[in-house]
Amino acid sequence: MRRRQTEWLVSLPTLAWLTLFVVIPTLLVFVIAFRPANPYGGIGRGWTLDTIRALATPNYLLIAWRTLWISLLTTAICLLLALPAGYTIARAPERWRNRLLLCVIIPFWTSFLVRVFAWRSLLHPEGPVKKALEAIGLVGPEATLLYHPAAVVLVMVYTFLPFTILPIYAAAEKFDFRLVEAARDLGARPFQSFRKIFLPGIRRGVVTAVLVVFIPALGSYIIPDLVGGPSGEMIGNKIAQRVFSDRNLPHASALSAVLVLAVLAPLVAVLVLQRKGKKSDIIMGEAP
Repeated sequence: MRRRQTEWLVSLPTLAWLTLFVVIPTLLVFVIAFRPANPYGGIGRGWTLDTIRALATPNYLLIAWRTLWISLLTTAICLLLALPAGYTIARAPERWRNRLLLCVIIPFWTSFLVRVFAWRSLLHPEGPVKKALEAIGLVGPEATLLYHPAAVVLVMVYTFLPFTILPIYAAAEKFDFRLVEAARDLGARPFQSFRKIFLPGIRRGVVTAVLVVFIPALGSYIIPDLVGGPSGEMIGNKIAQRVFSDRNLPHASALSAVLVLAVLAPLVAVLVLQRKGKKSDIIMGEAP
């Protein structure tokens, strides 16, 4: 009992902070979503479902679908690039491992906004990327690389890739690679041993990497705003538009509530899968 009381006392400041600055503001967002908009940019009296019904229009459904597939595609590409990178860094000699990790961390030394503006300059019609692709005949003079969903995916992959590599490397560093070597000795092919031995062994790192990329990608605002344009607009851009341009706080709250639910869905799914995995492990351990 004394040990449990000590744990609660230690956790109380963190719980109070999260309740005050996360839980209560989130609940207020859901409450404001059911209030009418004030003509002067505030929150009106009474309650209404008109704001929620307005989200079912084709325009918002298109933006929601674009936000979802861009986030999923970004997560998938980051994962495909991070898995071999994390594997290689974990298997590298000790003297090279820190250098490779340094190469992953170096982008964090530069401001996020500066890096996005740098990509905007690179993808500009007069930028080096467009000129190089035009020189080798991959694009025509009339092609534009900016203000397109592909540009959003490219910059988001560049931005979130280090966040994907680090948890996968952290899990791979603790993995016993003798299991992979044993599978190879038993006749497994390299990719087969990678898929059936290595990936299940770093499952938690992979799940963490997916969440670390997918959740921020859903709420991205700066990248679609600077390199996406109208065709790359996401929910985060609509929320900013409703707050700063239209001064419609209930509408912005309704969009934010949808985004919160979209973020909670993968978290709940991961928790359910982890509980099922623990139960199955317990059952297998108890089996004679």
